[in-house]
Amino acid sequence: MKHRIDDVIAVFDGIFAVPYRTCLVSGDDEPLYCPADSEHDMHRIIFAHGFFASALHEVSHWCIAGERRRQLEDYGYWYAPDGRDEARQREFESVEVAPQALESLFSEACDLRFSVSVDNLDGIEVDRHAFAADVEARAARYRETGLPLRAAAFRDALHAFYRRGLSREAAIDIGRERLAQA
Repeated sequence: MKHRIDDVIAVFDGIFAVPYRTCLVSGDDEPLYCPADSEHDMHRIIFAHGFFASALHEVSHWCIAGERRRQLEDYGYWYAPDGRDEARQREFESVEVAPQALESLFSEACDLRFSVSVDNLDGIEVDRHAFAADVEARAARYRETGLPLRAAAFRDALHAFYRRGLSREAAIDIGRERLAQA
């Protein structure tokens, strides 16, 4: 199946637009989470350059963020740009393990290859394999203990659409049913 960004946006919005007032938006530059404000009725998860993997990654951050964090631009987190030293890279990786583990599970549900992102091309040399092992270990823990509710709903809908071949509407219904289990 072809991985069209319109499909992942429709599935996300179909599940979360009403109960969470949140939509997924293809952006031009860097990804950004923007809470609703006087100009926008909806919270917006803006992903980079229309990239499918970026959409999955940004949704993974949203699935982890609690209610308070979802009221803050970029969930109130810092972002140290490319060129990080060893301490900043360790910090980056520690906060990226969980979202990248969810992203890997979303990619798996879409039958899409996943690669970790160390996001530090101009910084210190990074042990990509060690970080990938940490991400896989967290993904295994999620498989064993369960995903956060919003992540489970999204993953189930993606699996229904991409792996089982159900329609967008049917996949959205599966995601909504999962949310209703809360």
